[in-house]
Amino acid sequence: MSTPQQGSALERLRGLGREVAKFGAVGGVGVLVNLGVFNLIRHTTDLQVVRASVIATVVAIVTNYIGFRYFTYRDRARTGSSRELPLFVAFSVIGLVIENGVLYTATYGFGWDGPLATNVFKFIGIGTATVFRFWSYRTWVFKALPEPAQAPAAAQAPASASALAPPRGGAESGPSAARAPEPAGK
Repeated sequence: MSTPQQGSALERLRGLGREVAKFGAVGGVGVLVNLGVFNLIRHTTDLQVVRASVIATVVAIVTNYIGFRYFTYRDRARTGSSRELPLFVAFSVIGLVIENGVLYTATYGFGWDGPLATNVFKFIGIGTATVFRFWSYRTWVFKALPEPAQAPAAAQAPASASALAPPRGGAESGPSAARAPEPAGK
């Protein structure tokens, strides 16, 4: 879906549906990576909850960038690492703050720090941040390609049967009949 602003409303809706599905597939893998790394760190180290979550989120962000660039938004403009990667990192950091802010609030604000509670609030944080990430990535990072320039209407119109038929009255026919007259100076 490289031109989300063009086409009928139904076509745009279908394109958005495909984009959401691809984003969800990559995001689903990212969620599994995020939760897997988070729980691995939590059960094998003595790191605090939010620190473990930040590390897991960073690992998931790297995984997601690869999936978004080469799967979800592969047909989008490639603005190179000078623009795309810094924007991706900036919006990902904002998403990281949203995601881990939810976990921080639950853990240190309300004292909900059991294994089940931390996973539930980690998941809620991921969901909240995902809405922001979807909007920011499609709007700012992986911009849609511009609509290709349209040829003039006369060049697009199919030749009519009368234009293909030889002229009446014994006039010249064949390829030379369709040519425009040459300038007098040649």
